[in-house]
Amino acid sequence: MFRKRMGLIAATVAAGAMLLTACNGDDTAAGPAASSAADVASGAASGAADAGARAAEAARAALSSLSFRGGTAKQNNAPANTGDFANPAGKPTTPAGAKWVQLSATKAGDLDPVVANGAGFTLYRFDKDTAHPSKSNCNDACAVTWPPVIVAPHGKIFIDGIKKKDIGVVKRDDGSLQVTLGGWPVYRFSKDLEPGDTNGQGVGGTWFGVTPDGQKAGGVVVVPDPSAPAAKPASNVVLFDDKNFADNGSQGLSGKGCQNVARDNIASSVQAQGSLKLWTGPDCTGKSKVIDGNVADLATIGFDNDVSSVFFG
Repeated sequence: MFRKRMGLIAATVAAGAMLLTACNGDDTAAGPAASSAADVASGAASGAADAGARAAEAARAALSSLSFRGGTAKQNNAPANTGDFANPAGKPTTPAGAKWVQLSATKAGDLDPVVANGAGFTLYRFDKDTAHPSKSNCNDACAVTWPPVIVAPHGKIFIDGIKKKDIGVVKRDDGSLQVTLGGWPVYRFSKDLEPGDTNGQGVGGTWFGVTPDGQKAGGVVVVPDPSAPAAKPASNVVLFDDKNFADNGSQGLSGKGCQNVARDNIASSVQAQGSLKLWTGPDCTGKSKVIDGNVADLATIGFDNDVSSVFFG
């Protein structure tokens, strides 16, 4: 009997020891695993913060390497065929960048104010970019259609009607320095062929002239993206007497070809599913403008109270 009791006690003690060992083993295994996961998450967050800090520091260093001059390039006696003067419309800036660029607050078409470069070409911003932090998402083929405004390291920026605090630079994927306004990277449009053209305004609903502080210039008017398939022609349109499609008076048109407006020179906004052409004169004469879809304020395209006929197809 005594030996049985001692055997039972020994078995109980052994089982307890095994249970304790198993518990300690689980705790030991769980502890480092949990700690490792936390360390990884912490390390990732720290790495992202460090990368952001390095990018911000690089941008500050690049900006500090540039020199700023008040006034235009001509007023500062910039040589001919240099900087913006040597970069005709439609030709992308080389990755090395221009030795100088000019940023001028001006008026172009219906955009007032808007920023132009030294050669007088309108500058734009892209909704798919980011301003805080600055980041360009227009590369490769996009950058051919929309050449970024690039400045060479240690280059000059001539400031004409723009505050220096609103100007910055961001490093692009190819390592070049792109000028920013209000944090937004700025571009030209290759289909602007003459100084003062604003053919890029509203393209694809994401491209807009840029104001001196980086905001969108003018109204939000969507026109077809030249790289997208052709828009389907509209077969009808509603013309509202007031902007923003306010229902204080409206009239509709439908059909094919040219249609005259019954109450002409009164529309301030239009709704259409597809593309059509507005005309200032009857029988599709006078000044014209192709639109694709709705226009909430015809004043933004110079047609407020000035639509007399519409062409479908």
